[in-house]
Amino acid sequence: MSVIPVALLKAHLNLEHDLDDDLLTTYLDAAEQYATRYTGSSYVNVNYPDIQLAVLMLAGFWYENREAAQAGSKAAVVPFGVHDLLQAHRKWNVGGAT
Repeated sequence: MSVIPVALLKAHLNLEHDLDDDLLTTYLDAAEQYATRYTGSSYVNVNYPDIQLAVLMLAGFWYENREAAQAGSKAAVVPFGVHDLLQAHRKWNVGGAT
């Protein structure tokens, strides 16, 4: 379960209703898991502002674009900037060492 409160994601999205709180919680959990996997960490510290912003951007993107396909434009899998924000926290494996 994400440590980022749903209220913060709702503020990010300018949502004023509670109808989608369960869905928003799911998106936050998935976005935090994505950030953890992308950085190669076993735990991603969402107290870092850049990681928190990346999680909010990704969860918000998934909330606004709920379908896997998008008509009339090129669909993005991850919004612009998410990888840039997470890059500094990425664990690198050099030379195949574990």
